[in-house]
Amino acid sequence: MIRVLIADDQDLVRGGLAALLDLETDIEVVAQVDRGDLVEAAAAEHRPDVILLDIEMPGMSGLEVAERLRGHRVVIVTTFGRPGYFSRALDAGVAGFVVKDAPAAELAAAVRRVMAGERVFDPKLAVSAGTVGPSPLTQREREVLRTARDGSTVADIARRLFLTEGTVRNYLSSAIGKTGARNRAEAVHVAESRGWL
Repeated sequence: MIRVLIADDQDLVRGGLAALLDLETDIEVVAQVDRGDLVEAAAAEHRPDVILLDIEMPGMSGLEVAERLRGHRVVIVTTFGRPGYFSRALDAGVAGFVVKDAPAAELAAAVRRVMAGERVFDPKLAVSAGTVGPSPLTQREREVLRTARDGSTVADIARRLFLTEGTVRNYLSSAIGKTGARNRAEAVHVAESRGWL
């Protein structure tokens, strides 16, 4: 039996994936969690063979979890088939990247292939990731843009990230330039649409 852990913050999606995989005679869902920051403990407790991660979850993103779980067989299963997410997932060493609108049989096949030591990636996404390229943003620029998502002032961002206001302005200016945006709201939008955040 292939033991699988599923991490997805949407109950219906997580339950649906589990139900579909449990129909397979050689796959058993041994654990389900609804937050990224619960994955490591669940993996240690249940010792899954394959871990399926959504990207956008509370507590910790699936991409952050994947970076921490290097050496495990991790497959990103997400609605967000963005080239930047795909590139970051590759950098984190994931074994697979599947979009949620793929047929159910493809997910079970991906689990089996990953268990057999193969890497499984959505082919359309792999091609588009090659055309978009890697994120030009530094880790700190991404952090500042993520914090700016809600329209926070420079002073609010500085306080939350323990930076000076001048430093925040410098990071925002650099991120705006690198994304080709006219302002920080547009920079956030561009970076999100490309999966750089």
